[in-house]
Amino acid sequence: MEFMDEKFPKYWKNYVYQSLFAALSVFFITLVLNFEHAVVIASIGSTAFIVFSMPNNISAQPKRIIGGHVFGFFIGSCFAVFPWIDILLFGALWYALSVGLTLFVMVITDTEHPPAAGTALGMTIVGYSNEAGVAIITSVILLALIHYFAKPFIKDLV
Repeated sequence: MEFMDEKFPKYWKNYVYQSLFAALSVFFITLVLNFEHAVVIASIGSTAFIVFSMPNNISAQPKRIIGGHVFGFFIGSCFAVFPWIDILLFGALWYALSVGLTLFVMVITDTEHPPAAGTALGMTIVGYSNEAGVAIITSVILLALIHYFAKPFIKDLV
C-alpha cells in the first residue's frame, strides 16, 4: 500500500505551488467574506481544490465554475426568504430543495459544478447579502480566470 502519489517525486514543484495558489485564493476570499458566511467560503474552497488539483476535469471549466455558483447563489438566496425556515422540518426540507433545484438547473444548463450546491445551501442558511453576492461572484470569476490563464502551467494532481 502506497501512501504517496507515484507522480509526486517527479512533479513535486507542481504539488507545492498549486497547493499554495489554492491556499492564497481561499485566503483572499476569506478576507472579503467574513466568517458569518463560512458555509459559502467552504464551497469556494472546494472550487479552489478542483481548479488547482484537477484543472483538466470538466468541473474546472470556467463556464461551469461561474454558472454553477451564480445559480447556487441565486437559488439559495431565493430559498432563504422562506418564512418558517427556523422550524426544523420546514428548514430541512427547504435546504434540501435549494440543493435539488440548483442541481436540476445546473444539469439542464450544462453548468454542473459540485461545490455550487454548497453555495446554494450556504445562501439558504445565511440569507442574501450584497457583500456575499459581490464576494461570490468576484471569487468565482477570479478562480475561472486563474484556471484559464494557469491551465498550461498546472497539472492534474489527482
